[in-house]
Amino acid sequence: MVNNKPPVLDIDPPLVNSANPWATTLDDLRSLYSCTSTGAVTTRTSLIGGFDHDPSKHQYVLFDAATHAAAKNASLNCLGYSPHTLETYLSFIKTISDEQQQEGQQRTARPTKGFIVSVTGTPAEVAASYWLVAAAQRHVALPLAVEVNLSCPNIPDKPPPAYSRDALAEYLAALSTATAATSTNNGPAADLPRIPFGLKTPPYTHAAQFSALMDALAATGTDAGRVSPVSFLTATNTLGSCLVLSATGLNPVLPAPGVGGLGGAPLHPLALGNVATLRRMLDADPALVHVQVVGVGGVLDADGYRRMRSVGAAVVGVGTGLGLRGVSVFGEIEARLGGLW
Repeated sequence: MVNNKPPVLDIDPPLVNSANPWATTLDDLRSLYSCTSTGAVTTRTSLIGGFDHDPSKHQYVLFDAATHAAAKNASLNCLGYSPHTLETYLSFIKTISDEQQQEGQQRTARPTKGFIVSVTGTPAEVAASYWLVAAAQRHVALPLAVEVNLSCPNIPDKPPPAYSRDALAEYLAALSTATAATSTNNGPAADLPRIPFGLKTPPYTHAAQFSALMDALAATGTDAGRVSPVSFLTATNTLGSCLVLSATGLNPVLPAPGVGGLGGAPLHPLALGNVATLRRMLDADPALVHVQVVGVGGVLDADGYRRMRSVGAAVVGVGTGLGLRGVSVFGEIEARLGGLW
């Protein structure tokens, strides 16, 4: 097999935020980047053309999973994607990069802490998004990677693409072409740097869903013995179709019909199972063994971090914990780990 491995995520310490509502604004990203306990910063998922955010419909709630009372250990959201465009996030990143330069860091000594830019859209749009982020890398002194979110239920009349082998294959074909084009001398992506890209997956609950993903991934690496161009998988997104009722009136907390994506402690066992299963299946295929797993789902403290790492996560992401306790959650995790990442 030809050794044509894609670039890897180089994140140290291996702790990041997930793509979530607390990574929406420039100030959010600045705060996360300034935190010494994170090894990279993930942006909220964006579209090239932006998302039509309606605050009366797109909301989240932090709650206790056992009682449905106010914020304790879980989250539910029906937010959709970020109202900011991909171009806006790239401008945010350029601003932060420039600020780092002004504080004395030299461009020739590129800092290792960078950004995972979370994007979504049609196959053609995510390919274009990859090119836009790769082009931005030329002007940003921080490492960039692309996370393609294929796990949110915001495509009318269709399931999230990561639940369908055919849809996955279509996206992976577009992304494979996009990454290959960065090394050619013609086309819209000529001579762009090759940067890591990965897929964000939904919670899988049965074997056929895992197999469909593996089949689609492996199919991208079969030509001339090539390994898959995918660098990482982010597992897992929130669990959809969940409902939280008010503790007193037994009414939906979110706008009608009240269902949304569940995160936090209730998701943790399922997320651990997804990470463990993905790691085992990736390791069984020479074309996929290089693919890293970013473990996300219910990590609220150092114990959750340890569990994620023990089942194969190369990097651990925190979402609901950030909403509950702010950026300090990362320092709390590091302190409890005692530097033993």
